Amino acid sequence: MTDTPAAIPFRHAVRFWLLLGFISFGGPAGQIALMHRELVERQRWISERRFLHALNYCMLLPGPEAQQLATYLGWLMHRTWGGVLAGVLFVLPSLLILIGLSWLYLQFGDQSLLAGLFYGIKPAVTAIVVHAAHRIGSRTLRNGWLWALAIAAFVALVAAELPFPLIVLMAAAIGWLLGRYRPGLMNGAGHAAADTGPDDQAVIGDHTPIPEHARFRSSRLLRLLLIGAGLWLLPMAVLAVVFGWQGTLTQMGAFFSQAALVTFGGAYAVLPYLAEMSVNHFHWLTTPQMMDGLALGESTPGPLIMVVAFVAFLGAQAHQVFGPDQLFLAGVAGACVATWFTFLPSFLFILAGGPLVESTHGRLGFTAPLTGISAAVVGVIASLALFFGYHVLWPQGLDAGLVSGVDWQALLLMALAMIALFVLKRGVIEVLLVCGLAGMLLGG
Repeated sequence: MTDTPAAIPFRHAVRFWLLLGFISFGGPAGQIALMHRELVERQRWISERRFLHALNYCMLLPGPEAQQLATYLGWLMHRTWGGVLAGVLFVLPSLLILIGLSWLYLQFGDQSLLAGLFYGIKPAVTAIVVHAAHRIGSRTLRNGWLWALAIAAFVALVAAELPFPLIVLMAAAIGWLLGRYRPGLMNGAGHAAADTGPDDQAVIGDHTPIPEHARFRSSRLLRLLLIGAGLWLLPMAVLAVVFGWQGTLTQMGAFFSQAALVTFGGAYAVLPYLAEMSVNHFHWLTTPQMMDGLALGESTPGPLIMVVAFVAFLGAQAHQVFGPDQLFLAGVAGACVATWFTFLPSFLFILAGGPLVESTHGRLGFTAPLTGISAAVVGVIASLALFFGYHVLWPQGLDAGLVSGVDWQALLLMALAMIALFVLKRGVIEVLLVCGLAGMLLGG
């Protein structure tokens, strides 16, 4: 049995990836579950163990794991172009939708109904971030060392104001040290292997030979790295020549490239860094706008990190990169630049690293640093909840009074959202919708 992936019709795969791009709500867990149900259980294109083996690798990488998993599976089934199309179609619908929503937001966001809608959504977003910290922490913080690492990351961000990339590197180093000297503390990272027997009824089964294009070759790796470097350097050079190194679009390219390399633990982990730099350093948008963007990202299909498209759309318009008469074009350019530089590393990680991963179906030996990063991510997300909660509950700052300055309506909505998420187990979309409608009724 050789090169079995050719048995999967390419047009059927493209149709599936396109559909997935439009219906991939529910965050990475929902997106991965959807791929599992369709590709493993229904279509039987890939076996359970091969699916989880690919997922284990994607969980070790910075970037959106669901989009990277789609890229990996598309590549495994249909070579490089299959992976590229799977990854692009996973992101493209979200980009187009967010460009449209960003434009509508800027045009009509200050209208009373929409203002009320976002007034209700902001407390819900804060509750969603708290819920994310709890969800990730409950499966990550398995002992006192990991709890200490999470608390240290929280203090480092909130009190010491250390940069997020430094915290990621320190957490990885501590995780590596614990894995080396206290390995019992770091066992169980990542996804466990499936407790199932061989599944050779799948097109790509447990014993299906590695297809020719998925075999490791140093020449192929070198070629991919050169192509990847060119795909980064050429657009950056064009932006630098046209707009200068300090130009808004050039700075977006550099910043989102850096952010893409430190998004361990999902989008929530990098959002504090993204918000801090976008709001306070580059002045692309305001904190309330950042929260509105996160709400839009939560309510649209695709990876949550696509909030970068909203950030860049608003930033490019605010800085009028094409002049005052071309604001929409500026926003589209900003969103496309942010998306390109955010997702380019993900494609390179998969296409360059996939053959190495396929060459071994045993455990990957890098879970201890990932566990350290995952623990720190809990503290990072908690700092984001504090950041959002402060701006939601004290919209005029603490100068208005610790008690007298509280927005009690927002506090009530936040409490109701937490009850819906933690107790009633309602979905994110439902919570956003109900709180948004409540905000419209309250009138902000």
